[in-house]
Amino acid sequence: MRIVIAGASGLIGTGISARLRDQGHDVVALARRPPASTAEVRWDPAAHQLDAAVLQDADAVINLSGAGIGDRPWTRSRVGVLFRSRLDATRTLTDAMKKLEVPPPVFISQSASGYYGNSGAAVLRENSPPGTGTLARLCREWEAAAHQAPAGVRVVTPRTGVVLAPSGGALGRLLPLLRLGIGGPLGNGRQYWPWISLEDVSAAFGFLLTAPVTGPVNVCAPEDADVNSLVAQLAAALHRPAVFRVPAPVLRLVMGQLADELLLASQRMEPSLLAEAGFRWEHSSVHEAAAWVASASSA
Repeated sequence: MRIVIAGASGLIGTGISARLRDQGHDVVALARRPPASTAEVRWDPAAHQLDAAVLQDADAVINLSGAGIGDRPWTRSRVGVLFRSRLDATRTLTDAMKKLEVPPPVFISQSASGYYGNSGAAVLRENSPPGTGTLARLCREWEAAAHQAPAGVRVVTPRTGVVLAPSGGALGRLLPLLRLGIGGPLGNGRQYWPWISLEDVSAAFGFLLTAPVTGPVNVCAPEDADVNSLVAQLAAALHRPAVFRVPAPVLRLVMGQLADELLLASQRMEPSLLAEAGFRWEHSSVHEAAAWVASASSA
């Protein structure tokens, strides 16, 4: 297949691109910088600039573009960047598709578990209602923009959970602390994080290229876990204690609104559609994922 990927340089994009290339697919990365190879094509989503010919004859388009959610405090300006970086990119892609006589048959445009807001211990399936807050609104608008793709394009909006990886991503700051034995749970630790390993999220996106599903898809592992369990399993796999809990008031003082919506929010997602479609996880339990993270990070 010929697959065009926007956002290929991020944590998930790097994993997906490598996996697809290993499987023999032709991957074309859209880049904001001057192309570093023939496998890259320049675009400027902020200026709504993309040569539609790049999507000609593509079998699928994968959209992972967007500024980092947890990279900086959520000032009003930063929240604007989070929205614009996702909506501009998505609209640039769908508008380019509309210029083609035959658009790509598949458009996979990332969303996130933040769609559900802070939902406590309620089990969340794809038909569960949206939550409230900045992230929930962002995900609703992001998904709506993806569905502006031309008629006949199968649109999939994966609501991705917390990606467990040896470095980077949601654990980028926590893992080094755990390795030193000075990490621990965040808040009371009873909030559910819908987690998935980097290996499995990459495989899931590849699976969705041909799976007969459309619309939102919860992309997480089948075993749910709260933060206490996740941190305990990761620490055990690293042979370190995890006793230094960070209280919620401290997180709010340091991170503001971001703490409540990203770190302290609870989303007990269930990957109903992935399971029903026949997807098989490599790391279906927290224990397996934690062991993989620990072994990969020490390699």
